Amino acid sequence: MTPHLVPSSDDFRAAMRGYIGHVSLMTVGSDDMATGLIVTSATSLSVEPPMILVCVNRFSSSWPVLQETGRFGWSALGAAHQPIADRFSGRTGISGAARYAGATWEEVDGSRLLVGAPLAFACQVDDMIDKGTHSIVIGRVQGIRQSAQAGVLAYHDGSYVQLGDANKAAAPF
Repeated sequence: MTPHLVPSSDDFRAAMRGYIGHVSLMTVGSDDMATGLIVTSATSLSVEPPMILVCVNRFSSSWPVLQETGRFGWSALGAAHQPIADRFSGRTGISGAARYAGATWEEVDGSRLLVGAPLAFACQVDDMIDKGTHSIVIGRVQGIRQSAQAGVLAYHDGSYVQLGDANKAAAPF
């Protein structure tokens, strides 16, 4: 029998480039402590009670703020939101609270949500489970916002992909 070899981190990362994920924005903190990050590992977990699951790298600048506040916003991005994704992913070199400039935000139950996002949730941390470099963050939904939009912003093979018509997206930013 051939011994099973564990794939390297580089092999795993290269394989995951073939996965297509919906680009979402996780916002945490407020005022000077406001920050956030782009995630593709977010999904619904439970309807009763309403809960979502987000995987967050514990080495991100958002992690300590999330731990301290116990609240976060999760906004699924539409096809027209690539500039926001670029800012919050670090591609532009902008960090912290400056990432919020140029977009319209709504405060819901202590969480900041992107106005015009196809869907957004204000969440309270229910549980955090540490695995490897990340934590599985379970959020109890405290508020929901939806906006009519066309298309979504996805991530595949190291690039953003706009699905649908970005010109029709109802996304004031």
